[in-house]
Amino acid sequence: MNKTVVINVVGLTKNLLGKHTPKLSQWAEKGKVATVESILPAVTCSAQSTYVTGKMPSEHGIVGNGWYFRDDCETKFWRQSNKLVQSPKIWEMARELDADFTCANMFWWYNMYSSADYSVTPRPMYPADGRKIPDIYAYPANFRDQLQAEFGQFPLFNFWGPTASIASTRWIANSSKWVEEKCSPNLTLVYLPHLDYCLQKFGPDQDKIAQDLQEVDAVCADLIDFYEQRGASVIVLSEYGITSVSQPIHINRLLRSQGLLAIREEEGRELLDAGASKAFAVADHQIAHVYVNDADCIPQVRSLLEQVEGIDYVLDENSKSDYHLNHSRSGELVAVANSNAWFTYYYWLDDKRAPDFARTVDIHRKPGYDPVELFIDPEIKLPKLKVGSKLLKKKLGFRYLMDVIPLDASLVKGSHGCIPPTPDMGPLLISQQSELINSESIKATDVCGLILQHLQIYSEQLAVM
Repeated sequence: MNKTVVINVVGLTKNLLGKHTPKLSQWAEKGKVATVESILPAVTCSAQSTYVTGKMPSEHGIVGNGWYFRDDCETKFWRQSNKLVQSPKIWEMARELDADFTCANMFWWYNMYSSADYSVTPRPMYPADGRKIPDIYAYPANFRDQLQAEFGQFPLFNFWGPTASIASTRWIANSSKWVEEKCSPNLTLVYLPHLDYCLQKFGPDQDKIAQDLQEVDAVCADLIDFYEQRGASVIVLSEYGITSVSQPIHINRLLRSQGLLAIREEEGRELLDAGASKAFAVADHQIAHVYVNDADCIPQVRSLLEQVEGIDYVLDENSKSDYHLNHSRSGELVAVANSNAWFTYYYWLDDKRAPDFARTVDIHRKPGYDPVELFIDPEIKLPKLKVGSKLLKKKLGFRYLMDVIPLDASLVKGSHGCIPPTPDMGPLLISQQSELINSESIKATDVCGLILQHLQIYSEQLAVM
């Protein structure tokens, strides 16, 4: 099979190609650029699962970055087991065509316990003293120590949070090249998250994110040159486009005001009690799965949501199938925001009663996605001093709470999840194999087959000869 590399540049759209991305722009001009029709929801886990299976969420089961696990009565985000994806993966399909096929999955999601030959993904350590220590999970297992000996400890705190930066993207790129030199897989999937941070903080304003575009362009230039010199066919791909937003929708506060959402109190702070609620929402960027434990309340909840300014439409059991979200993991209702709005997970009515984790970076405990984690609370005087004192406690082995995240959703200027207003604001695919791309737009479900075609193109040419 032809060596193929898929570089997933999160948030990249046609609108962002230009003066700040000279390498990607020049490389795109030599090949073919196609927009990818966004799926619903246009979020990381759902989009990636569609790309690697060729199926929609109704079949592969990844209805968002997180959902309500009904048996546990718990909302869980950013699970990592590949067993959660309920359809065959591209590396399994390719192995059916060639028993010697190998694949490296470098930081694409659901990357633990999969059938891929090589994999690396974030996996922090959580000692009993409350610390969060940066680390990775890797297969084969010895890659974990070898990679961190070569490139240093994985920069987890540059991967997400207020200090997110190009450092994590560079680490992933360098580790991908290391795996290529060591193992030379037929297919490598590379995840470059950097643009996701600045686009959510500032929106798709090229002047405000010029440096970020230049930084990710430089990483892409290095990767493209490296892999092409090794005879690889390179695909640049993105998962979604990010739109400017100015309207946070506090959907759980609305449900609570109608007596539908239950909370429980712990030491004066409030926790969402999903199992005891008649209805609650799992907010995930611009979509919200609304779980209605009391079926008699579904008409009431739907009517309530349809009156909310900023909600574009609400899917029910009949209309979910129109968007391929008719899966048991989906909410009884699915609310979709306008392109200028997004959903918070906030459910408390008084910030003083917010849970302690609300002001921290805690992607697993929060019952919804929280992009405000990208900001340091502007109300904190001398934030560097406060962070430094917390880190000192950490270094000395004391318990500490890194409570520096604001509760001001208006800070967020970019979001994604809904189907974008125009194709140029959505995801794209760039390839030098122009003959394989016959239109200006391709379906998300066709990306899997297109990657397989890239893998087979040279072997088919040889067979004809």
